Amino acid sequence: MQKKKVPNQVRIIGGDWKRTPLPVLEALGLRPTPDRVRETVFNWINHLHDGAWSDAQVLDLFAGSGALGFEAASRGAAKVTMVDANSAVVRQLEANREKLKATNIAIQRGDALATAQSLAGRGAKFDLIFLDPPYQQSLLEHALPLCRALLKDGGLVYAEAEAPLAFDGWEVVRADKAGMVYFHLLQALPENEA
Repeated sequence: MQKKKVPNQVRIIGGDWKRTPLPVLEALGLRPTPDRVRETVFNWINHLHDGAWSDAQVLDLFAGSGALGFEAASRGAAKVTMVDANSAVVRQLEANREKLKATNIAIQRGDALATAQSLAGRGAKFDLIFLDPPYQQSLLEHALPLCRALLKDGGLVYAEAEAPLAFDGWEVVRADKAGMVYFHLLQALPENEA
């Protein structure tokens, strides 16, 4: 008898949808942020913002599994915008949004860098931006400069990478490593200090 394969999934770790499993598409380069890392990062964010999510505008620029964006929405973020270029991934994100009846989540299909430029051109501002791009494509280095124009004063950027990076123009508020994942919480330095 052949063993039935269990689909990939992530589990929301906090907020209204705590413990809810969400299916994740198997796609090239898609690796959801591990539970332990998400728990640490959201503890950092809660500490820095006193757990105030109700007015938070969040951008999940390389949404992938949506683990980070769904986590923010579960905790009560006013709006979470998820962006991904892969049509099948976007359909899975939309199915998960419907499952949760998450009215505070907007999903866009498109290139993350082009979408960031477009959002900045329209004057969009966010309190928190998640950057967890596919590894080994230098996407983080290209995306980070675009985030300056997208951040509200005091806003934070979460950046995940496969290797330690230099963050010119950014203050590393918190940083850690779990396995092969380096993760950072960043704030933009004033232009004259960058």
